[in-house]
Amino acid sequence: MWLEPGPDGRTTVRPRALAIRPGGPPGRAALCQKGWTSVELLDSPERLRTPLVRRAGELLPASWDAAMDLIVRRIREIQRQAGPDAVAVFGGGGLTNEKAYALGKFARVALGSANIDYNGRFCMSSAAAAANRAFGLDRGMPFPLADVAEADAILLVGSNPAETMPPFTQHLVAGGALVVVDPRRTPTAEQAALHLQPTPGTDLALACGLLHIAIALGHLDEKYIARRTTGFDEVRRVVANYWPERVERITGVPLPDQRRAVQILAGAERAMVLTARGAEQHSKGTDTVSAFVNLALALGLPGTPGSGYASLTGQGNGQGGREHGQKADQLPGYRRIDDPAARRHIAEVWDVPEASLPGPGRSAYELLDSLGTPAGPRGLLVFGSNPAVSAPNARHIGERLRSLELLVVSDLVRSETAELADVVLPTTQWAEEDGTMTNLEGRVLRRRRMRPPPPGVRTDLEVIADLAARLGHAARFPAEPEAVFEELRRASRGGIADYSGVSYRRIEEEDGVYWPSPQPAEGTAPGGAGSAAGGTPRMFLDAFAHPDGRARFVPVEYRPAAEEPDEEYPLYLSTGRIMQHYQSGAQTRRVPTLLAGAPRPFVELHPDLAAGLGIEEGQPVRVVSRRGTARAEARLSTAIRRDTVFMPFHWSGPGRANTLVGSALDPQSRMPEFKVSAVRLEPVTCDK
Repeated sequence: MWLEPGPDGRTTVRPRALAIRPGGPPGRAALCQKGWTSVELLDSPERLRTPLVRRAGELLPASWDAAMDLIVRRIREIQRQAGPDAVAVFGGGGLTNEKAYALGKFARVALGSANIDYNGRFCMSSAAAAANRAFGLDRGMPFPLADVAEADAILLVGSNPAETMPPFTQHLVAGGALVVVDPRRTPTAEQAALHLQPTPGTDLALACGLLHIAIALGHLDEKYIARRTTGFDEVRRVVANYWPERVERITGVPLPDQRRAVQILAGAERAMVLTARGAEQHSKGTDTVSAFVNLALALGLPGTPGSGYASLTGQGNGQGGREHGQKADQLPGYRRIDDPAARRHIAEVWDVPEASLPGPGRSAYELLDSLGTPAGPRGLLVFGSNPAVSAPNARHIGERLRSLELLVVSDLVRSETAELADVVLPTTQWAEEDGTMTNLEGRVLRRRRMRPPPPGVRTDLEVIADLAARLGHAARFPAEPEAVFEELRRASRGGIADYSGVSYRRIEEEDGVYWPSPQPAEGTAPGGAGSAAGGTPRMFLDAFAHPDGRARFVPVEYRPAAEEPDEEYPLYLSTGRIMQHYQSGAQTRRVPTLLAGAPRPFVELHPDLAAGLGIEEGQPVRVVSRRGTARAEARLSTAIRRDTVFMPFHWSGPGRANTLVGSALDPQSRMPEFKVSAVRLEPVTCDK
């Protein structure tokens, strides 16, 4: 099996006689290291090939019927005793659109439970909340990826795509001047014309200060502000308090660098502001993103051809995963679950009484935190996620998972969460199933099945359909991806994320379709009124999605992180990803090629900090926070601030970084504060 880049911009995956051609122009036939090694996991000896059921404390092989009967019996027992909300569902941002849709429907119809959320709450929720209130709609990148390469200047905040998304970097560096905001001098920052290195948790103050300078230097697009926005006067009043000297004291970014960043951005004919997890994973992440959106609006960027604001999604289906109903407060089409009109529409599509649909449930961390408590769920079904490693305050979340009366995990390997489960169900991988994904630019793409799954392995859609049938809803849950997608189209019709004009055929013929793509009027071809060929690649060119067509400036004030360093815990800890691994590492740590490149967890610290603590390169180090302790080897680097340490979050066990992270949440998005925790370092000597 091998990967073959082609001249048409596609990549072909070839196993002897079969071939698929996923992707398309955005990757320009490029894959990152994780992409071109992903085939190694297809035939891994660590793959699950039969259900596992816990007996006498041990996970043992079982038949599908025995496993499914046990799950359904336990669900009924729990719900009979404690009500429908006593069984919850936890999904993932890597699931296909069809799976995300079916999972949301399963929770609300087959289980009747309000308690469903997903790990995307940990990734993109702050940017989504900020985009919704500014633009009236959240499509992470409201323009094609190719536009990035044509920009004359880009402000990139809190992202390191050179390691985490290398194919995207070719677009990023092909453009003009790049300004990177990051506490670490990452490989991406190394390629920038200007690197701003703020104190962790101070991006909001920096954004307000940049807007202050833009106003002072006369760089506003006054006509754009008057014609296309509302609320600027209040934002002007707020940022008047963020003069450059004050911002330098808060952030550590020198005044000349602040001014130069504004001049680069404002002096470009085509400019973009891009944010990612570094700006978003804070207890004030929504406000931080809003502050950068305010800057973009003041310069007249969003909705202007060749310019704009965008958030870079972090998971394989990070965009589609947040549109189709696996969020606690959401119905398909990016509808709100507390909207009466949305409830009526979805109830009609699902052929259920409107009153039977539950209301909003708990957000991801709040859901996990409530597991096994008197008022929380007693049972949990997990699809496409590994919260035992990826959740903040992970030691505590592990305790909550262990307290459940029923934990079911659908996965392809025995992840750390699966090891805690009562039932583990073996599921297919990307090459073994059909479906659709929506990429970071809002383009719906096909995932085509390349080969059949191993005997004994099922798709998540088959698992959901079987469970639903055993719970008395056989006719409501198809297991074929295209049938699920056809229902998704009907459910999304008229919603913010309208897929009603998208079909498998259109995706094939048009090399993907950008949403929104409403259903054409009867008798009109797909390229006709309301559903142009390719959908809507560029949004907001004429109007934003608010009723008056105007974007909203949002006044926001800087506030410190929920947990600042002090005498006992004097350092900032920031967590993130590295090139070789992804998310919780459950899959990538099982790929020999990737594991060879990054076999162990590490803590990155500045040589001056290391010298003061008596720490040498490669030495074991304890990283201690108020939540617990992690252990990793020291990696010395001048790329990081002297008051900050960095840990990747891809490992479990003693090196689990999320053991250290707190549970503070953003009040709007409910995003945990992964990027700032107060810690101390303790060198580990050989005799300890």
